[in-house]
Amino acid sequence: MLLLKLFFAFIQVGLFSVGGGYAAIPLIQEQIVNIYGMMTLEEFSDLITVAEMTPGPISINSATFVGMRIAGIPGVLICSIGCIIPSFCICLTLAHFYYKYRSVSGVQIVLGSLRPAVVALIASAGASILMLGLFQAELKEAALGNIRFVELGIFVIALWVLRKYKASAISIILGSGIVGTIIYALLGGYIK
Repeated sequence: MLLLKLFFAFIQVGLFSVGGGYAAIPLIQEQIVNIYGMMTLEEFSDLITVAEMTPGPISINSATFVGMRIAGIPGVLICSIGCIIPSFCICLTLAHFYYKYRSVSGVQIVLGSLRPAVVALIASAGASILMLGLFQAELKEAALGNIRFVELGIFVIALWVLRKYKASAISIILGSGIVGTIIYALLGGYIK
């Protein structure tokens, strides 16, 4: 029954994550954390962090990590297949119709109207990750008293270095991980 729930959860993620991997993060959170309660928000944020650092598409990485955490190897297979099947079928169907009707102006209008929705989904995923990182809570639960100052400092410095010096994302990720580890090792654990 658990594998069936995982399969249907990731079928929905695969169907509705228009715009790519980052658009899938809020959908995975809704299914796995909010609806089925298979993971806590903190566990989910840790898995998403690892999935973002792992090479490959974030939606498949997330499905793989969530499946492994919840049901082991069968969960990996079920979640990954569930996430891939809708995209595979939709892409085959859309490719056929797009090549047949790409010159029709209505097709271009539909594609143009999907862009704002994709931007909104990606922005929502970014805001969720930011809130989890800085407050370890969702936006509605965030309060200034719960802010994590070490994470805020690393975020601000990383953003500044990224914008000012056009540093690569890899160096920002590695540098942030090293700085955070050193700070927590020196301060003896978690500090707010």
